[in-house]
Amino acid sequence: MNVMPLKDSEFQRFRGWLYQTAGINLSLAKKALVAGRLCKRLKHYQLASYGDYFRLIMAGEEGAELQLALDLLTTNETYFFREPKHFDFLRERVLPQVPPGRHFRLWSAACSSGEEPYSLAMTLAEGLNGTSWEIVASDISTRVLAQARRGHYPMTRADTIDTPLLHKYCLKGAGSQEGTFLLERKLRQRVSFMHINLNQRLPKLGEFDVIFLRNVMIYFDLDTKRKVIERILPLLKSGGYFIVSHSESLNGISDGLKLITPSIYRKP
Repeated sequence: MNVMPLKDSEFQRFRGWLYQTAGINLSLAKKALVAGRLCKRLKHYQLASYGDYFRLIMAGEEGAELQLALDLLTTNETYFFREPKHFDFLRERVLPQVPPGRHFRLWSAACSSGEEPYSLAMTLAEGLNGTSWEIVASDISTRVLAQARRGHYPMTRADTIDTPLLHKYCLKGAGSQEGTFLLERKLRQRVSFMHINLNQRLPKLGEFDVIFLRNVMIYFDLDTKRKVIERILPLLKSGGYFIVSHSESLNGISDGLKLITPSIYRKP
């Protein structure tokens, strides 16, 4: 069955739903992306139009399909030790100041397929030797969370991991698993993955010493950014650090944090 091109009116329906649900504000330039990512789902259900598919997911008759559509339309590009200056700051400035015996908690608030929280886990394992710590990692996409929980990646993803860390914390696949690597079990057990939508009321997570919220707010408009930060800030301990990507800023969004260096903030 041939699928008809995505009409502007149909794109606007998906655009409005994605904004209301996830706070993601798609420009018209993303129309081809929406069509490309959803096309296989239309063919799966033998639907001729994107409007028919939108009506199907909104009707709720295929309950899991709504989440699957959301998974497909949320961008999840990431890699190990992305924006390395943040990991340097954590290793050099934050971890040495953690008092002995104090439990250290970190939240990777948009963890995608797990590369960020596992990079953080390796950093904490190296810098907090003998001190208890944990990482909470969350994302809106159940698809990438399933991948993250496995901690199993193609070897090509290891290019940005320093060799000593790769040898210490990653297991090289052999036989049928050749060309892949697996994060060691002890490291994986220190990371808890949760399905969380930052645009909805947050579950009880406790307080954190550091929160990473990187490469997410670039998809939000100003009002959505403010609301997300308002939800998250109460979970950051006084003196804790809030880290966004180098392409993002909290200028004009929140006055509850003090700028330490570009993209790194601290709660007074």
